[in-house]
Amino acid sequence: MSGAVKREVSAVRFSGISTPDRVESRLGTLEFTDGAPSESTAQLLYDNLDFVHGVEAFINAFPGASLEAMRQGFLSIGVEDNSVLLFSELMDSASLFLTANCDTVYFLSFVDLTDGPMVLDVPPLGPPSGILGTIDDTWFRWVTDFGLPGPDRAQGGRYLIVGPGYDGKLPDSGYHVSRARTTRVIVLGRAFMVDNDPAPTVAAIRDGLRISKYVPGGQGTAVATFLAGEAPLAVVPPVPVTQFVEGSGVSFNTIPPNDFTYWDMINNLVQQEPAGAGEPETLGLLAAVGIVKDQPFNPDARMRKILEEAVVVGNATARTVSISPRPEEGFAYYPDSQWFNMLFIGGYRFLDPPPEVTADGVVPGPTDGARKLNARTAFFYPYTGITPAMCMRLTGIGSQYIMTMRDGAGEYFDGGRSYRLTLPPDIPENRFWSVMVYDRQTRSMLQTDQAKPAVGSQSGTVETNPDGSTDVYIGPTPPDGKTGNWLQTVPGKGFFAILRLYSPLQPFFDKTWRPSEIEPM
Repeated sequence: MSGAVKREVSAVRFSGISTPDRVESRLGTLEFTDGAPSESTAQLLYDNLDFVHGVEAFINAFPGASLEAMRQGFLSIGVEDNSVLLFSELMDSASLFLTANCDTVYFLSFVDLTDGPMVLDVPPLGPPSGILGTIDDTWFRWVTDFGLPGPDRAQGGRYLIVGPGYDGKLPDSGYHVSRARTTRVIVLGRAFMVDNDPAPTVAAIRDGLRISKYVPGGQGTAVATFLAGEAPLAVVPPVPVTQFVEGSGVSFNTIPPNDFTYWDMINNLVQQEPAGAGEPETLGLLAAVGIVKDQPFNPDARMRKILEEAVVVGNATARTVSISPRPEEGFAYYPDSQWFNMLFIGGYRFLDPPPEVTADGVVPGPTDGARKLNARTAFFYPYTGITPAMCMRLTGIGSQYIMTMRDGAGEYFDGGRSYRLTLPPDIPENRFWSVMVYDRQTRSMLQTDQAKPAVGSQSGTVETNPDGSTDVYIGPTPPDGKTGNWLQTVPGKGFFAILRLYSPLQPFFDKTWRPSEIEPM
């Protein structure tokens, strides 16, 4: 080999890959010696890294914190695991519950899978009633649906929920089997009233909803399976009585804190679940700030201060993304409108838009493979429960929502002002529609003299205009003669509004029907 190899890097190339001895940044001046950080710079950068991890951990762990806060709220009023919280007189503003409605009969339960699979017996509830039911795991990931959107299709059925690590025998048939990645799941049911009366629906739920432990080799397992040596043979035990706890009118909180106790709440969740129950990235962020399965969470003074600041910034960021989304996020449902729904850009997994349902079949939406992080944040900070049924473009099933935080001029709603919303004729729903107002701080029903802050077609008091349109009035006092169309607000208190369509029709999806903006009067 002739000649020596010249070991040089051009000055231009060197400047592009090297770190100067002094770097000006948003953190201040960063100092290096031939690429090595000074002690003060290293400490500054580690403080910043821990802070960034803390903010990201707050935001990304919020779905889990939301469900842990809900479970703690249930326990505070005596609703133990495998019991059912039932709102027999509908939900109202007494409870702090993220954007719940007062249109349907809620029933909810945390089901414990620690000792093995559990059975959920769902009663048949056909027209004019029906159930919109979802089961999510404790990190708020969808497991399955039941009722109208589920495999029983409102005919009733037995659901077998299998937790992590179970390798025992499952039934041959007779159950809708789903696997959860966590040792607890939440059952969230909303059932329709009959002629604006919750009593028949409540009676059907009390009579037919059951939560019980699965017995391998019992019902669902054929004797032939036992004889083949593939399963035990068990006597089918009587189904135990399911405890129902009344929720209507009860004051309790289900919303995560935004102070240091947030980290304690998340640590509780991490310790309760198997090591791999959460998403690796989320668990990695939590580990970076000291929350690790089977390890004590005991931050020192430095880390505690950082985590206190991370909660402040994380909460402020999540609140901003939820309440003041940027136009470029793509949340707007109509052009040049304040009405939005973040689920339509990424679906229930915040990855792909929900498919179009056409005469030729289901057409998947475009995908770029990227998680819609801000859409996920904007959803879980103010809303509860996740399921494909919340954003499917399928008429006559499920429910659809659009929200608005501002009036038509782009100003936040002011509880001391009066507003009007006009819904054009032929509101596209096959069951009923509803408009509700929520407290901007708590993201729960606005607490006023109206315990149930809703105006909708179920009430029987809403008046329509001669042209078939409907005006909804929102403000501290009702217009003369319009009490049935009025939602009360509180001077000095901000609010936002949600329009719900139950069993939506095609004009909602193709956007040929469009509500007005909520305009000041």
